[in-house]
Amino acid sequence: MRKAVRAIVVRNDELLVMKRDKFGHVYYTLVGGGIDFGETPEQALYREVAEETGIEIKNPFLVYVEEVEAPYGTQYNYVCEYVGGEPVLHPDSQEAQIAKLGKNLHTPQWIKIVDLEKLPFRSANLKAHLLRDLKGSFPDVVETFQSTATIA
Repeated sequence: MRKAVRAIVVRNDELLVMKRDKFGHVYYTLVGGGIDFGETPEQALYREVAEETGIEIKNPFLVYVEEVEAPYGTQYNYVCEYVGGEPVLHPDSQEAQIAKLGKNLHTPQWIKIVDLEKLPFRSANLKAHLLRDLKGSFPDVVETFQSTATIA
């Protein structure tokens, strides 16, 4: 089963997300992607954030493990400290190459945390955890939960 990492990056009152327009279906998700063979989850996290946003992060802390039905598999979600930069796809990234075709777009961006509740977000369970913890604090112990691959 596939394993992936996701970054929870907050800057002031904003959350870093990837806006997806997948053949006309628009939704939001956290920045991240698959763990390559031989990579640790943390190495994959730094690589994915760099490829998908170009921003700099530090001190990743695992807070959620989300088990998602096939083909998505296990998602490791890390709270990361924002160091600097503005989100833009690296021109050589897989997402930028896909976007050139014009039907499956990836747009990294900051959203206001207060707007998260009304946005279509993948997954609904992850969104619920984020809404809860962005208002208070993230857990000290990793939380594991199940989700479906549906958009919510």
